[in-house]
Amino acid sequence: QVQLVESGGGLVQTGGSLRLSCAASGPAISKYALAWFRQAPGKEREFVAAISWDEDITSYADSLKGRFTISRDVAKNWVYLWMNNLKLEDTAVYYCAEDSRPCGTGSSQAYAYEYWGQGTQVTVSS
Repeated sequence: QVQLVESGGGLVQTGGSLRLSCAASGPAISKYALAWFRQAPGKEREFVAAISWDEDITSYADSLKGRFTISRDVAKNWVYLWMNNLKLEDTAVYYCAEDSRPCGTGSSQAYAYEYWGQGTQVTVSS
C-alpha cells in the first residue's frame, strides 16, 4: 500500500520560507510522478507543482513559478516543496500525491493522482 506523509508546515510571516517534505512508501514509488496540491479554506484543491518519475520534468502553477521549487530524492523516496517569499494567499493545507500511472511526467489535474497524504498546514501571517 502506498503511504504519503507530509511534514514541514507551520506558521511563517510574509516573505518567509518553508520547506515541505513528503515521505513516500509503497511499491515502486520511484516509478511514479509526485505532486503537491493545496487547499485553502472555502476553496477548491489546486495544483502547486509536480515532478516526473525520473526527475527530468517539473511543472508549476503559473502563479507560483519563481517562488516554489519541487524536487525529489528518488533513492530515499522523498519529495520536497521549497517555498520562498511566502504570501498571505499561500495559506492552505498542502497535500502530496502520487500519480495513478507509472512513468508519468506529472499532471496538474487532481484526478490523475490516486494516492494522497493527509496534508500539512501552512499559515502565512502578516
